[in-house]
Amino acid sequence: MSDTAVQIVIGLVTSAIGAGLGWFARRVSWQRGLRRKQRFFGLPKGSECLLVVNQDAATGKSAVARNDVFALLELSALIRECGVNADVIGHDEARQGFGTRTEFCIGGPFSNRRMAAHLGTLLPGVKVDTSTEQGPGRGAFTVDGKTYEWRPGEVEHVLLARLTAGGNGRPVFLAGGQRSVSNQAAVRYLTRHHRALARKHGVEGSFCLLLKVVNSEAYGPDVVELVADITRAARTAPDEGSAD
Repeated sequence: MSDTAVQIVIGLVTSAIGAGLGWFARRVSWQRGLRRKQRFFGLPKGSECLLVVNQDAATGKSAVARNDVFALLELSALIRECGVNADVIGHDEARQGFGTRTEFCIGGPFSNRRMAAHLGTLLPGVKVDTSTEQGPGRGAFTVDGKTYEWRPGEVEHVLLARLTAGGNGRPVFLAGGQRSVSNQAAVRYLTRHHRALARKHGVEGSFCLLLKVVNSEAYGPDVVELVADITRAARTAPDEGSAD
């Protein structure tokens, strides 16, 4: 075999080895990322999770709003990637505790009884105006002495939380907004920023964030700002005597 042929063979072998090593490195990196994602979302391969959906607050009927459907689709893609089976149930059908299965609860307390229960139990420092009468306070969030009102289509707020009840229980994720578009915005924020959230709060840590959706009439659920990390205030029951 001539020197030229030998060099060609060596080059081909080197290229093949390099490509193989590159593929292997990417595969290992992807697997590590997937494992971190599974830990953060509490979705080990082969497990089950719960998707709790609300009813359309605009109609009050047993129907899911369009943006909430989109939020469920985004979660479904995540769940499928983690190799997990999902059980979808209505908010008025969820009569079970938390911690056994990872739960994603969608919708504000005015349209989701399960969300209202979670707020009262896990986030007692958050108060939501669930009145049906029109007015500036309708749907407002109050936490740590501050009230966050909403202007439909202009400024809407949403709570995004990852909570555990202690021990090694699976987490509960809450996306409770003042409108369905804000629910979708919270889910999109969660799926897009889960790495940063895991770095800041820990892969298995709890947090509660208040987000603001800006001009949803023009930008839909895409323009979202972090208003505050309200974890401590939200998880602390207010002192009833402080108002006296």
